[in-house]
Amino acid sequence: MRSQIFIDIGSSKTKWKCNEIYSELNTVDFDFDILPSVDKVWISNVSKRLFEFDEPNFNFIKSQQSYKSLVNSYKEPGFLGSDRWLAMIAAYEYSQENDFIVIDIGTAVTLDVVNRSGVHQGGLIFPGLYKIRQTFDLFPVTTHRIVNSIGQSTKDAWSIGTMALLVNSINFKIEELKKEFPNARIFTSGGGFGEVKEFLNFSYEYHKNIVLDGLEFYADIMG
Repeated sequence: MRSQIFIDIGSSKTKWKCNEIYSELNTVDFDFDILPSVDKVWISNVSKRLFEFDEPNFNFIKSQQSYKSLVNSYKEPGFLGSDRWLAMIAAYEYSQENDFIVIDIGTAVTLDVVNRSGVHQGGLIFPGLYKIRQTFDLFPVTTHRIVNSIGQSTKDAWSIGTMALLVNSINFKIEELKKEFPNARIFTSGGGFGEVKEFLNFSYEYHKNIVLDGLEFYADIMG
């Protein structure tokens, strides 16, 4: 059986799976030299770091027009982030021909909708909590997570307001989408999920490594 590594290089974090073990580093600290030698390396890279290799066993993934009956809605499929495409592939495999929604909450929040026929309906991208708070980075932030209140200091007002902005954006959009896709399964992931999970007002299935799961499904098909 051939050895493989699956790598998800994100804006903030890089995750990889090798021999059924998951690992993680800050993307700025990641280097391929730390990885063991294997037969195949499968990579999704949506960071600003550029990696170029002539090695035939290195496979950098780009979004495609289709995967089985899953269809990419972009007119130019490669312009869809590979992380979004791979997360959809994983959710497609999990969902068993149901409508589904994938929400990845990280440096950016991405949301994608796929109907039961496997046709991607489109998606959304907006800033995650860290990026929202960077817009006024001189404002202090409290460690308390609150959305159902108002602040009586600049720190509390900014902390509550920014958290509410993110949470309410997600909840509102899901409420809207559920009217059209009432039986959709909702999959969540991302490094920022822990910050907001207690405020989400819908049922969901959490998959910490959904992009890596999708990468592995993709590799099984591509060989």
